[in-house]
Amino acid sequence: MVEIKNQLILKTNKVGVFIKREDLIHPFVSGNKYRKLKYNLLKAKEDGYSVLLTFGGAFSNHIAAVAFAGKENNFKTIGIIRGDELREKVEDNPTLKFAQENGMQFDFISRAQYSDKQSPEFEEELRRRFGNFYLIPEGGTNELAVKGCEEILTADDAQFDYICCAVGTGGTISGIINSVLPHQKVLGFPALKGDFLKKEIRKFASNENWELIADYHFGGYGKVNLELIEFINNFYQDNNVPLDPVYTGKLVFGVADLIEKNYFPDKSKILIIHTGGLQGIQGMNTVLENKQLPKININV
Repeated sequence: MVEIKNQLILKTNKVGVFIKREDLIHPFVSGNKYRKLKYNLLKAKEDGYSVLLTFGGAFSNHIAAVAFAGKENNFKTIGIIRGDELREKVEDNPTLKFAQENGMQFDFISRAQYSDKQSPEFEEELRRRFGNFYLIPEGGTNELAVKGCEEILTADDAQFDYICCAVGTGGTISGIINSVLPHQKVLGFPALKGDFLKKEIRKFASNENWELIADYHFGGYGKVNLELIEFINNFYQDNNVPLDPVYTGKLVFGVADLIEKNYFPDKSKILIIHTGGLQGIQGMNTVLENKQLPKININV
């Protein structure tokens, strides 16, 4: 783990914007994935498990992170993958190929089966097939993950008025909500459509100093358009900070748009949390190429 310093990306008479480069925390288990896995791995070792089992889709940052972290910490890893059609496409999928190269065993299931993954019957069947394992939820969010994410902010971050982060399963923002100071407000930018995330966040966070900004999902999880691609590429050229198209690209786009719309009071100091996810760019570029859209031109 490396020390993370905040990088200034915008300073005007009205606001100052910094980005916390959590993506640099580890070369393969970056950002919020490092934070979410930290205490789960310790718990798995403490309880004597040798196998980690988790869930994810075709370009899942979580799947890639669990595979590498498992190998690094001497765990066998099993990934339950959404989409049985992916079984024949592992070599063409950078995320799954990386996970496989790091020892992850896959079990490909249909989307209908995947939607039932939280049922006790589903887990019982998995334990019958795979034996004793430590279960990590999709996206990694549980109480131990939230505990890890509570460590994202440090004493140096007390100067900021707003803390902004992308939202997937709600674990990262929950940890941040639990650790901010009374004068600070947390803004979450969901990568998914729908209002269900508020309920998920309230499972882990009791404070009310937060808000979800639901206008920047670009059509839903994993959806992108030309405007977002151009924004990510221009931001990289201007700041030398790579953004991923699923989470941080939409987050930073949203913050920039809110600044344009004078959402933030004058003299506000804003901190953006870069949660990683850059491993997904290669796979997304394949999708963009198939759609005859420009690629994300970032070296990672």
